Amino acid sequence: MKRSNRFLAAVLAMAAVTGLACVVCFAASGPAAAPSPVGRAPKIQPDYADVVIPPNIAPLNFLVREDGSRYRVRIAARQGDSISIESRSAKITISEKSWRKLLAANRGRELAFEVQVQTDAGWRRFNPFRMTVANEDIDRYLAYRRIHPAHSAWRDMGIYQRDLATFAETAILTNDYFRGGCVNCHTFRNNRADAMLVSVRSADYGNSAVIVRDGKPEKVGATFGYASWHPSGKILVYTSMKVVQFLHPTSDEVRDVIDLDSLLFYYEVQSQKIGTAPDLAKKDRLETYPTWSPDGRYLYFCSAPRTWTSNNAIPDGYGQVRYDLMRIAYDPNQGAWGQAETVLSAKDTGKSILLPRISPDGRWLLVSMCDYGCFPVYQKSSDLYLIDLEEKSEVSSAKLEARAGTTEGEASDFTLHTSHFRLLPINSDQSESWHSWSSNSRWIAFSSKRDSGLFTRTYLSYVDPNGVAHKPFVLPQEDPTAYDSCLWTYSVPELVVEPVQAAQETLGRVVRGSRKISVQMPITMATPKADTTPQSGTPYLSGRE
Repeated sequence: MKRSNRFLAAVLAMAAVTGLACVVCFAASGPAAAPSPVGRAPKIQPDYADVVIPPNIAPLNFLVREDGSRYRVRIAARQGDSISIESRSAKITISEKSWRKLLAANRGRELAFEVQVQTDAGWRRFNPFRMTVANEDIDRYLAYRRIHPAHSAWRDMGIYQRDLATFAETAILTNDYFRGGCVNCHTFRNNRADAMLVSVRSADYGNSAVIVRDGKPEKVGATFGYASWHPSGKILVYTSMKVVQFLHPTSDEVRDVIDLDSLLFYYEVQSQKIGTAPDLAKKDRLETYPTWSPDGRYLYFCSAPRTWTSNNAIPDGYGQVRYDLMRIAYDPNQGAWGQAETVLSAKDTGKSILLPRISPDGRWLLVSMCDYGCFPVYQKSSDLYLIDLEEKSEVSSAKLEARAGTTEGEASDFTLHTSHFRLLPINSDQSESWHSWSSNSRWIAFSSKRDSGLFTRTYLSYVDPNGVAHKPFVLPQEDPTAYDSCLWTYSVPELVVEPVQAAQETLGRVVRGSRKISVQMPITMATPKADTTPQSGTPYLSGRE
């Protein structure tokens, strides 16, 4: 036997005896290299420790924020094969295939992350940190607006969709398809992409709403603001407002927004007509942020008193404007509206109540509350609150049963008691806003500025059947340090079960095209003219979040 072969045979024999051949393991190569316990969990970025994660989420890659020259990570659970990673970089990248298999085998169970770091003094072993895999999936796609956090220029912006099971991001519509206009106010029907709205404002092509149904887009010649589809898809309620952005001379956040006037319109998809109802367009009120109950019998919205007469100046008392939470009955068979009633009063909360969104199972109502005004993303005081609608139903069940299915008569005694809403523990000392529910009512996506106070990021949180919201985690990126150098802000996250099928090129052609549905607006005090192209440089054109 040649010398080289004898040497190879000796090495293999030794490996067989010691059990160390061809294996990446956490055992030390010798007694002198035994890892020393640190007595604490490692610092990681993003902070994924103790979060509840969907079983269909992309790998939660992370950075080990501990000095060292080599890193070992082992991800273990009760079922399935563990995942072992060894790297000279502190960036820990997890195999997508292995991650999916481990999560699928451990729904409702914990994952343990064991971390070791090699330093000049040897290997150090940290206490494991853990995640819990929920039983319920999250809707696979997330649509959001991506924009630079500017206040005086549009620059680049667009509506994008992210596959939450992977790291794939694709554009739905970007403003370079219509010469740098504004694209915003996207909304979906029942967490599905078969009915979608995207609003567009363009100095070159006019203001319009692009409505996509079953993959086919059409252009409506009107300015649609915040919108909500009726569950049937037959009508779409939206805000029409005169909105102004202004600046504070000294403040942590110098930007602010006020609606000098606003009301709610509805667009009938089949007849292609726009209308309103008396309680949706009161001359002494500001109505905004519509959202439908899952059964389609009630429209919830926000309303504040309008105490000024001029639409051309910021009123002195803008800091005292607070919105109540309202609702109005609707008969989808007759197309008849009832009377508006107060659900939760700003006088009772001491806060402005905004952005109502109801879980698809009808149980939970999620809102933002801030000190004043209509635009919570610019206010550090903005927090998320949860309202239990089943608790409320017990307060006036007799009246509600008598009123069920009707739209006429006296408004029911529906005012919530302050004990029926609660501040969620997932809030931070920065702004929380722009939230949405998953189709199974177990997940929420929301916008938060907790990382920097400047850039808005999307966070996900599990809400259990008892309404307990668990520690949120930031939308995962393939590079765990991506947000460190990311100058984009992500806002208005909407969870959907399927991707938008209409191609960006198709939507862009519709925006640029002359073919559109012309609509006649009802004449009210707050009504802007249809097909009005705003002049360049007006406050409405600023790149607001």
